[in-house]
Amino acid sequence: MDSVLTLIAPPQASILDAATAARARAAMDVLGAETGQAVWLSANEACDIAFSGLAVEQAEAAVRETLNEIPNTPGIDIISQSLDGRRKKLLIADMDSTIVTGETLDELAAFAGLKERISAITKRAMNGEIGFAEALFERVGMLSGLEEKCLEETLKAMAVSPGAQALVRTMRAHGAYTALISGGFTYFTERISATVGFHEHLGNHLEIAGGKLTGRVIEPIVDKETKLKTLLALAGKKRIPTIETLSVGDGANDLPMLLSAGLGVAYHAKPAVAAGARHRIDHGDLTALLFAQGYARDEFTIT
Repeated sequence: MDSVLTLIAPPQASILDAATAARARAAMDVLGAETGQAVWLSANEACDIAFSGLAVEQAEAAVRETLNEIPNTPGIDIISQSLDGRRKKLLIADMDSTIVTGETLDELAAFAGLKERISAITKRAMNGEIGFAEALFERVGMLSGLEEKCLEETLKAMAVSPGAQALVRTMRAHGAYTALISGGFTYFTERISATVGFHEHLGNHLEIAGGKLTGRVIEPIVDKETKLKTLLALAGKKRIPTIETLSVGDGANDLPMLLSAGLGVAYHAKPAVAAGARHRIDHGDLTALLFAQGYARDEFTIT
């Protein structure tokens, strides 16, 4: 067998059973694939089905169509890929709405009474409707004069996404290098990186003078090209083949790195990004990326 299809249900959902796995296997068999028995990574949560004789895209499409016809299974994510290089040695992760549950700039804007206006711009930028740098300059410009202390208050209000620490710490425990890369700001990337356990972080720099935001961002800007270049540069520096890299994000500025990584995952992503990415997780938490690499739940590093 040279490929594997992984079925992943949200934690505690208990919607993935042996019958559902058998239906997924049958959907590939009918197209002429050779399939193996389901191997459970976590009971009622995740399983692998090894296969050969079928393109990974074709296998995923067939299984997705089959599961969509079964009641109570629309919450199951599907990742189909080659077995070669499945466990990744490099992780590049977006921060906002990926490693943390919200958008840090939107939450910061709440202190200026501008959250609704700025969130609308963020949404358009993350769906690729307007340029990232343009949207960044516009939003930050609206925060001119905001007290620096609001950054700390924003950080306190942010929550780490379920599964983020397990993802990063498990991959580190198995020798992977991890980097947090964000179009957000270093005030947040530095602290979130330390909390979650990344090796390094990269973000944009807010200009602050006299204890207040000036409304300017110090260039160069961390954008989609920066994220892609960082993925490739770290892979080169660490001598990691591209097939052994993993990237995850939700916005349009993540798409180039998602398409270039060995496993690029659109995580609860904006519509345009979910449509453009090769792989996506729509229902599960970030531990889904561990299951996608073949880790069983009892291999997860939680602390």
